[in-house]
Amino acid sequence: MALLSSGHLATDFANGALPALLPFLKDRFSLSYTAVGAVVLASQASSSLIQPLFGLWSDRRGAMWLLPAGVALGGVGIALAADAPSYWLVLLLVLISGVGSAAFHPEGSKFAGFVSGRKRASGMAWFSIGGNLGYALGPIATTALIAAFDLRGGLILAGPSLLVAAAFLLLAPYLRGFAPEPGASPARVGEDDPFAMKVLLGVIALRSVAWFGLITFVPLWEVSLGHSKSHGNHLLALMLFAGGTGTLLLGPLADRFGRRPVLLGSVAATGPLVLVFVLVGGIPGAVALALIGACVVGTFGVTMVMGQEYMPRHVGTASGLVIGLSVGLGGVAAVALGRLADATSLRTALFVAAAAPFLATALAALLPSTRARQRLEPVTEIGLLP
Repeated sequence: MALLSSGHLATDFANGALPALLPFLKDRFSLSYTAVGAVVLASQASSSLIQPLFGLWSDRRGAMWLLPAGVALGGVGIALAADAPSYWLVLLLVLISGVGSAAFHPEGSKFAGFVSGRKRASGMAWFSIGGNLGYALGPIATTALIAAFDLRGGLILAGPSLLVAAAFLLLAPYLRGFAPEPGASPARVGEDDPFAMKVLLGVIALRSVAWFGLITFVPLWEVSLGHSKSHGNHLLALMLFAGGTGTLLLGPLADRFGRRPVLLGSVAATGPLVLVFVLVGGIPGAVALALIGACVVGTFGVTMVMGQEYMPRHVGTASGLVIGLSVGLGGVAAVALGRLADATSLRTALFVAAAAPFLATALAALLPSTRARQRLEPVTEIGLLP
């Protein structure tokens, strides 16, 4: 789990660097808010559109090579984008980085399920915490490197990804020992539930509108209020670090009290908290931002487990859909909110982001309870393997 979580950290470290780069890229290329949103869309769409395909490949054939390859590609792409000489090259390199993220996540999530045993929400929380920490460290490291070396310092961002990719290559035989034996298949208790999966994906999509609206525009919002770029990136890091705390808390709570109640409560709290951040600001706004991070990031692992339990016959595909849809629609939302901000104001765009979780709450209330005892252990025709 430490290896898998480290891979998640390195992959999302690259993803977390992107929002911190946006204010600097905006100034360098004189971008509109819509063009800024398009950078986020290039990253999120590339990872989301093909991520379910990687998940399907993982289900049918297995693809451990996706772990080191995805981590390395994600980091190198974003590092080169930081010092790209043109806006269009930035878009291309960010898109390539997104493909790396798409390659890593389904296979990494599937192996996290194998390793977790019965406490799957808790196990997925430990897998997710790596991503949370990576996403939180990305803005901090990016701001410090650019302050010291200008945008060329962003090339150093590839370091963590390359190191972890090397660790995956070295430790692949050990990790492979957790996979089912040839000829075995995952335990399948119950059938796939397409309706529940569709409702869950709707909740994730609406949650992503709010989340990626904040990810993209929190630094720019703070700049519009007269604060520095560093201040905005520090608030972004606060939200992401708080998400790590929420992950460690909400995962065990979901194992104990159920996935659905934890998800429903967190989604219901998100909308009002966004309004506090926008309307009140200051210290209360910073606290609200931290709580948003805990609510949203803290349930990423919960929704992953729910998706796998709603589709026990297609675990890799479910993982790809859950992550892919969340990041893909988040990128579309960033562009749409950017266009709205250009046409009206950034405040109006953030109000729209705040409205999405209210709709998500209504959908979450329709979700059935998942089968908490369902496991991903290999079985044969005569029973569980030792």
